[in-house]
Amino acid sequence: MSWASRRREQVTAGFTAGPERGAIIRSGFEFTTKNTALEEPVGRPAANPLIIPRAEHTISRAQISENALKVLYRLKDAGFGAFLVGGCVRDLLLGREPKDFDVVTDARPEQIRELFRNSRIIGRRFRLVHVHFGREIIEVATFRALPHDAEEWAASDDVEDGEMLRDELAATEAVEPGEPEETEAPAGAPGPAPRGGRRSRERHLEPVNPTIFGSQEEDALRRDFTVNALYYDIRDFSVRDYVGGMADLEAGVLRMIGEPEARYREDPVRMLRVVRFAARLGFKIEEKSAAPLRNLAHLLTTVPPARMFEEVLKLFHGGHALETWEQLRHYGLFKFLFPAVEESLAEEEEHFPHMLLPAALASTDQRIEADKPVNPAFLFAAFLWEPVRERTALLQANGMHPIEAQMRAAEEVLRDEQRHVSIPKRFSFPMREIWSMQPRFARRQGKNAAKLFEHKRFRAAYDFLLLRAQAGEEPQELADWWTRYQEVDANARHGMVQSLAPEGGGAGRSRKRRRRRRKKPGNGNVAG
Repeated sequence: MSWASRRREQVTAGFTAGPERGAIIRSGFEFTTKNTALEEPVGRPAANPLIIPRAEHTISRAQISENALKVLYRLKDAGFGAFLVGGCVRDLLLGREPKDFDVVTDARPEQIRELFRNSRIIGRRFRLVHVHFGREIIEVATFRALPHDAEEWAASDDVEDGEMLRDELAATEAVEPGEPEETEAPAGAPGPAPRGGRRSRERHLEPVNPTIFGSQEEDALRRDFTVNALYYDIRDFSVRDYVGGMADLEAGVLRMIGEPEARYREDPVRMLRVVRFAARLGFKIEEKSAAPLRNLAHLLTTVPPARMFEEVLKLFHGGHALETWEQLRHYGLFKFLFPAVEESLAEEEEHFPHMLLPAALASTDQRIEADKPVNPAFLFAAFLWEPVRERTALLQANGMHPIEAQMRAAEEVLRDEQRHVSIPKRFSFPMREIWSMQPRFARRQGKNAAKLFEHKRFRAAYDFLLLRAQAGEEPQELADWWTRYQEVDANARHGMVQSLAPEGGGAGRSRKRRRRRRKKPGNGNVAG
């Protein structure tokens, strides 16, 4: 019997009554639950992992980052447990290339720091160690304990592929201006002399409550999804599974660890993560994990807009933007990210659905697949274009000049969106430029085309025009004209402009010089 079959038998056994009132046993775990509406698990798990030996899984050390292996082996040689965990293990088992490698151990942060001179401790409530190898960072965390009660569980940090902690702590690991990057040094080498910068900050870190550290079993339960709670053991190259992740991985199921509604209430951003991972992995969200999404979607309004901005980037810059968008709308989550957009998309234009946004998302996926850069300003401009366009038309209908109407519409739409997703000015300013340049593409006569072509934001605005033409907002001939304009030399561009029909029927005509009337000499002005 294979490891997946063995684990599936445990998982499909379901929930059974425990030996005491309020106890639940599932897949080898026993937790006690409070009789509350949330029923968070607050007890401690039974240590009963499924161990998959090297011969029964596909992970090879040849697939693992050389620097991650250095970290694992040094921890092991120092007498500590050392495991790869989270998304890297999941992706390796799926035959994919991990984007990064996270390590977890029973060593405390200070002990990890002593082993790696090329490392730094970051974080406040929970310490992490980042080991630097040039541009590659291997994140090393200590096993975390389960909270002692439901209130502590709700207030605790989340562990999700190391990702949330990396985002939360990114600001604390900024290198001081002019501070050189460290290189790897042998274990036991003396550290640098005390000085300012990040070393000084490390010495002033507040002591950590040791009760936050726990066992590997507890650490597994702190994670978000079963497929993200798999551990690769460097000692014997086996994979340890505490929560049925192997069976879910084989079945293509994304299952929340713990009680889904409670986990979503603790941190509503988990609702976005479950959709993001389902789209990214091509997995089906497990029924109990999907059931609360619609009813709890409104909790996204409690998430700080600045944090929501970072989550939106993860949602739509992961290479599966179109699928993610469709699932967000399916579960009623999208309208709490972009309410004005959802309202616009709900109304068809002349019995045709709005197609620009799906086209923009598909284009973003294609660029990421081709390893081309993507600009958040362009994507946000596509998201909010329809509300801007509708509000511009409304202001124009009330007598406002077209240019002023679009500027006012852009300002109002962006201001409203800031209450949900905080878009930094470094992106909102380019968005305004992309929008304001759209009407100028139709005005090509004279020097207009040349001036527009020289604009620093021309390429982004041109790409946006292509999407609008694809969606039927502009004639395809206009987009084709601008495509050719970029391909030819200056003389050919001049000829293209000259061949255009005069703008307004009067362009190109020479204006008649108005004759100045001679003044008649006044009385008394002539000498006599």
